[in-house]
Amino acid sequence: MKTKRIKSHFQKVDPVIYKVIVNMELEILPQPKRSTGYFKKLCREIIAQQLASKAAHAIIGRFYNLFKREHITPDKILAFSEQELRNVGMSWAKARYTRDLAQKVKDKEVRLNNLHNLDDELVIEELIKVKGIGNWTAEMFLIFTLGREDVFSHGDLGLRKAIQKLYGFKDKPNKKQINQIVNKWSPYKSYGCLALWRSVDKQD
Repeated sequence: MKTKRIKSHFQKVDPVIYKVIVNMELEILPQPKRSTGYFKKLCREIIAQQLASKAAHAIIGRFYNLFKREHITPDKILAFSEQELRNVGMSWAKARYTRDLAQKVKDKEVRLNNLHNLDDELVIEELIKVKGIGNWTAEMFLIFTLGREDVFSHGDLGLRKAIQKLYGFKDKPNKKQINQIVNKWSPYKSYGCLALWRSVDKQD
């Protein structure tokens, strides 16, 4: 069973994170074989940036209602003005970012249909062509949409906060210190991230 193999790996390489992950109901990340839904999920990622989950869900729900249960496509988004997107609760910046994603996908400047066949670095390189999509958003897409199992996001504040707490750093750990911990987790860094997020949730 894969979950058992993953937990056994962490037991061998890092007893600190193992104490968290051993008690988790670990869900195996999805492994998509086609690109269905990538555009919609990227819209969600843009809308949800830097928002509490409750606020993000509310705005995403109103955004979906614009499409009256039809597929969300670049053309349909471009048919809405920035003001109409703003009216569902998006910031002006996110309204522009969502339309920029739609325009670049429509113009084939950004190609989503083959992302699952690219390595992590090339996926990030493709996605950050869109205004408002940086490394963090691309890394979340890698983990939660493409199911990549060996990703760690240095830009995620929750992960850094969890490492500082769990590993007893007085000050915020730097990238080199973090890498000394998480590089041991390969090929399952993403599951280490899930455990770190869980540890922060439990503290809060």
